[in-house]
Amino acid sequence: KPILAGRSESVKELADEKGLDSQVFELFSNDDIIEQLSNVSVLANCAGPFSQTAEPMMRACINSNTHYIDITGEISVYEMGYGLDAEAKSAEIVICPGVGFDVIPTDCLAAYLKEKMPDATHLALGFAMKGSKVSKGTAKTSVEGMAHGGKIRENGKMKHVPLAFKEREIDYGFGPRNAITIPWGDVYTAFHSTGIPNIEVYYPNSSKSAAKLRKRQKYMKLLKVNWIKKIVQNRI
Repeated sequence: KPILAGRSESVKELADEKGLDSQVFELFSNDDIIEQLSNVSVLANCAGPFSQTAEPMMRACINSNTHYIDITGEISVYEMGYGLDAEAKSAEIVICPGVGFDVIPTDCLAAYLKEKMPDATHLALGFAMKGSKVSKGTAKTSVEGMAHGGKIRENGKMKHVPLAFKEREIDYGFGPRNAITIPWGDVYTAFHSTGIPNIEVYYPNSSKSAAKLRKRQKYMKLLKVNWIKKIVQNRI
């Protein structure tokens, strides 16, 4: 049965409530993580921000022959996982970040569309969520992402662009909505799944909000300063 693990003692209470075993450990020591994974076949990493937790866990999984999955949406983590592909294959394990909403469902849809339109050169992927709430981890990750602006894929290469770089109207099934480009994981992953060289991802947002994002972008760069970023994240 699953083992519930975390970085604080509070995980023990939840594990006891659910009738599960628990483990408490930090991510500072690769040897310590490997020891904790000694009897684990698959690690499901749900601890964000994944920009901080994914790499030590992935490397420990390679060294302990443990399969790795997570629920990230961060492009940098997909790049990291792809970079460890050869080592993962050598260890005979799977490294698969993004097994939640981002990116497997949308990636499957992109692959299906490519199958139906094999000559496609552009992919514009839009999604919307009704009634969902953003977790604290996702919100903190978004703060990190805002400092780096937007991303699209152009002619097969990742390209930095301003936040809300483009707008378009999309009918998500509940009426047309204005949508803006966002640096979503599919910008990176869909290229490897489909070979389509030009990729943009859109999410609903008003033109007014998009204009504010573009106007404030020069101030977003301040979030690259670690102490400023931490102040903002601690208020979430």
